[in-house]
Amino acid sequence: MPDSLLPAEMARRAEEVGIKKAGMDGLSMLLLAVLAGAFIGLGAAFSTVSLVGTAGEVPYGWARLVAGLSFSLGLAAVVVGGAELFTGNNLITMAWASRKVSSSALLRNWGIVYLGNFIGAVGTAALVAVGRAWMAGGGGAGKIALDIATSKLAIAPLQAVALGMLCNGLVCLAVWLSYSARTTADRLLAILLPVSAFVACGFEHSVANMYFVPLAIFIRDSAPEAFWAAVQKTPADYASLGWGAFFLKNLLPVTLGNILGGVGLVGAMYWGIYLRPPRNPPG
Repeated sequence: MPDSLLPAEMARRAEEVGIKKAGMDGLSMLLLAVLAGAFIGLGAAFSTVSLVGTAGEVPYGWARLVAGLSFSLGLAAVVVGGAELFTGNNLITMAWASRKVSSSALLRNWGIVYLGNFIGAVGTAALVAVGRAWMAGGGGAGKIALDIATSKLAIAPLQAVALGMLCNGLVCLAVWLSYSARTTADRLLAILLPVSAFVACGFEHSVANMYFVPLAIFIRDSAPEAFWAAVQKTPADYASLGWGAFFLKNLLPVTLGNILGGVGLVGAMYWGIYLRPPRNPPG
């Protein structure tokens, strides 16, 4: 079996992948981005259900580990299935820094993919809401979904930027490590721990939040009285949930943090180490 790629080879692969992603036609890019948003939403749904019944029964750290491991489904499906994820595509900046991708092509990719991710994630949240999958565990999954979203909107903007940076540092690290892989099993193993870590630590992922917060809004606005009685809450307890608050207080700063983390903590660092042109020797 061939050895995995070494970091210098990984950098060249990252550059090649970035060129291909930036050059993709717009419709294919959008459709693959919708798929990626849906995959992340499905991973988030799996993670939410995995937490039902853990409160007060399982140590906090173990519960967070389970949530992180189950959430890994999302990025695994993106990487192995070839979908387009905004946060991972921050690594296209490696090809951009080498002047092999133009600024307009980079921004075009980010814009189309971000829109597609939003459509896929919110669409998945809508399907989960209509299907009442959140009633799992006697409504426990729905309560967890509401609590997750509420906690996200309570994060201060600067804190959200920092948590977004940490998150996408790990997400882009997972994508970077997957570039070393020769097999599907290699890719899955490369992804598992970084993604589990960002979820377990409570870092903020913009595309995941495109699922978490809309789902909570849908639940609050449509859940029957039986649900509220079962979880011993009322819609008024989640009055902070709203589209305006989501976009301004969470999605905007988290997206900024994701870009800074993915580009600065991973892409720029590895480009500077492995792809930066050598300086001309003195004369």
